Amino acid sequence: MEQAILSVSELNREVKQYLESTQTFKNVFIKGELSNITYYSSGHLYFTLKDAKASVKCAIFKYKFRGVPTDLKEGDQVKIRGNASLYETNGSFQIIADFLEKTNTIGSLYEKMEILKREYNEKGYFDESNKKKLPQMPMNIGVVTAETGAAIRDIINTTHKRFPNVNIYLYPSKVQGEGSAIEVSRGIEFFNRICDNGELDLDVLIVGRGGGSIEDLWAFNEEPVIEAIYKSKIPIVSAVGHEIDNLLSDLVADRRAATPTQAAEILIPEKEKLVENLVVKKNRLSKSLLNKIVLMKKELEQREKNYYIKNYLNILNDKKIDMIEKEQKLTKEIKSRIEKSRENLKLKKARLSKFSVEDILKQGYTITRKDGKIVKRGIELSREDKVEIQFADSVRKAVMK
Repeated sequence: MEQAILSVSELNREVKQYLESTQTFKNVFIKGELSNITYYSSGHLYFTLKDAKASVKCAIFKYKFRGVPTDLKEGDQVKIRGNASLYETNGSFQIIADFLEKTNTIGSLYEKMEILKREYNEKGYFDESNKKKLPQMPMNIGVVTAETGAAIRDIINTTHKRFPNVNIYLYPSKVQGEGSAIEVSRGIEFFNRICDNGELDLDVLIVGRGGGSIEDLWAFNEEPVIEAIYKSKIPIVSAVGHEIDNLLSDLVADRRAATPTQAAEILIPEKEKLVENLVVKKNRLSKSLLNKIVLMKKELEQREKNYYIKNYLNILNDKKIDMIEKEQKLTKEIKSRIEKSRENLKLKKARLSKFSVEDILKQGYTITRKDGKIVKRGIELSREDKVEIQFADSVRKAVMK
């Protein structure tokens, strides 16, 4: 049996595909010491991670968008998360990372954030049912961020480029370092308070800052900020410039934006497009109205040609004459019925009169009464009984013998 022979390229490709297809080496966490650190202008970061016995080459692409510290130096202890891979050209084994955290400064912040995330999730702070609806066209926006940072400039520039009429109100706050979480929370509380007092009517708040390492962004994972966002009556967009796992402010806010610029883009429609849409809708409505008018005009013309409408008066007169004839016929029928009823009554009266007391007496009959009661049989009378005998013309008294 002939043995298969691989080229170097084929071997490296097979190994690379194997490493990248297996789940064993995906999203693995590795800790070690940094060396050979190189930041490239392209936005990529290359370094070696080592311990006392071994080393491995690593790369992070677009590190600025992944919250990677920009001050890494030889000897720093770090933790990374990434996937194992192979660079085919030279057969170099490497880790392509998407997360890096210093462990010799603040400690394991990533694990700390996961613990806080579970805690607030159990409290219901991230429930969709708590999310407030963002306004369709906000005219007054409050911003809590650094006064001199790039975030506020990006928000102002983007907002006024899209819709110049929007008002922006800034609460300047520290967004990094000791006390920053307290200042951010005070900004949120301040805007809510002045809105409650009627001093200002804000439609929405943007809370955030530009990108940075997890240490730089940590204020947006702290309790004062999370509580202030959760309790805010004003809808809030969390706009912290990072691409790594969501910060807690992102999860508790009503909407998350990847950057301050994106927050403005989410909230503010472009005025020109709004005007264009209005023009389109206006034209569509005008066309619809014109079509309606044309249809109504045609319908009116058809009705004008209608026989009944053209001959309305004649038809009405015919109806009147018809009603008069029916009325006369009905009157005649009613009179005829009344006459018949009268004749029937006379006939019935004549029939009944044959059986009246008066008619019976006129025929020669009499009525005998004893003590006011009619005597029907002779046995009812005894000698010396006094009776009254009624004739047709008079009543006579008698005594029985």
